[in-house]
Amino acid sequence: MTELPDSPTHELSTSGVGPWIGELPEEPWYDPELLEKGDTRNVIDRYRYWKMEAIVADLDEKRHPFHVAIENWQHDMNIGSIVRSANAFGADTVHIVGRKRWNKRGAMVTDRYQHVLHHDTVADLVAWTTEHELPILAIDNVPGCVKIETYALPERCLFLFGQEGPGLSAEAIDAAEAVIEITQFGSTRSINASAAAAVTMHSWIMQHVKFD
Repeated sequence: MTELPDSPTHELSTSGVGPWIGELPEEPWYDPELLEKGDTRNVIDRYRYWKMEAIVADLDEKRHPFHVAIENWQHDMNIGSIVRSANAFGADTVHIVGRKRWNKRGAMVTDRYQHVLHHDTVADLVAWTTEHELPILAIDNVPGCVKIETYALPERCLFLFGQEGPGLSAEAIDAAEAVIEITQFGSTRSINASAAAAVTMHSWIMQHVKFD
């Protein structure tokens, strides 16, 4: 694939494409500049040459009804990766609780296509979930938690993750309808927060998405 130095996009992926070859399409979702100069963004082939707002609008028609939240009291470095996974698995929205600023490098620009909301406190998040009738499911390995492999995940819910190291705050655990753990078989006490988020989202997919 052609990778152009003057490409109008900033995502230099290995699967980028050069200028459109042949008669130009006339559908309104195509971006004239991308058609002319090429598209190096890290997007699936379906969205090649599409305008960013057109991609978001199309995703909005097919997002899954689960949400993901993470506490961010110490500038957790996992947030970007969690946003990227949320985009990959079609999460409705990512909620960041605590500090508003977060490191976007791990998101690989997927935050442009993924809805992200900020809440100052856990109480603010709880108020939002109550208004939208979403049960909170905390993901942590604390006493009394249940195994995700045996738990029937609701179709509409919010998965809440803690920071790397300290895990979920006591307030977050108290706000949860259930605390769920991912079964592990090695010597480590916990897995990376972004890995836990990806496993959890995929578990939801396996329970609720039908495959041909």
